[in-house]
Amino acid sequence: MSARHVSTDREWSEPGSLLDRLSPAERSALLDAGTPRRFVAGAPLMREGEPSDHVFVLTSGHVKVCFADRNGREALLAIRGPGDLLGDLSAVDGEPRSAAVVALGPVRAHVVSAARFRELLANRPALAVAVLELLVTRLRDADRKRVEFGAYDTGGRVARRLVELARRYGERMAGPDGPVRITLGLTQDELAGWTGASREAVAKALAGFRAQGWVETRRREVVVLDLDALTRHAR
Repeated sequence: MSARHVSTDREWSEPGSLLDRLSPAERSALLDAGTPRRFVAGAPLMREGEPSDHVFVLTSGHVKVCFADRNGREALLAIRGPGDLLGDLSAVDGEPRSAAVVALGPVRAHVVSAARFRELLANRPALAVAVLELLVTRLRDADRKRVEFGAYDTGGRVARRLVELARRYGERMAGPDGPVRITLGLTQDELAGWTGASREAVAKALAGFRAQGWVETRRREVVVLDLDALTRHAR
């Protein structure tokens, strides 16, 4: 049974990512300015509060962006994948990292110094515009997620995150309308931190989805059996 990504078949760039927005020339210029590196699952690419002197351009694998609250609980902010840019805000304003970035699995990235990145932005307007578009997209997404906390209950928020993961990172297991497998390895604690809910509330929401026949849950894996039904619940 073959699997394919719901959103794209390309491993190096996902729709909406920075690399996806660039022309081949701009893409090559950015990647050529960096040094290829590999990271194993669980390895930190960035730590919250550390000084900034480089950016990362992901070329394969996925990472989580997170920070710890005052009680030490991890809050998951976002998932990033192939083609995404990391560390750009700190590289531009020189402030310390505002969040940590940790590899969810094997990751490859090009590391570009902050000085070289700023030079590219100054000399390549198309790249600068693409980065600006990316930042605007992320700002809109952050605003939308803040609205969700007041507009949706825990079940609705969990459904919206699962739909997002399925559409962006899921793999079709059989045919265009088959189940969608999400294999990013997120724990229920991480999903709880992402939705602003307790682990118990997330577990209850997932149990409800299983009872409806919308999802199956396995260790660090979710299979969405009925994406249309889950999407309707998330609206």
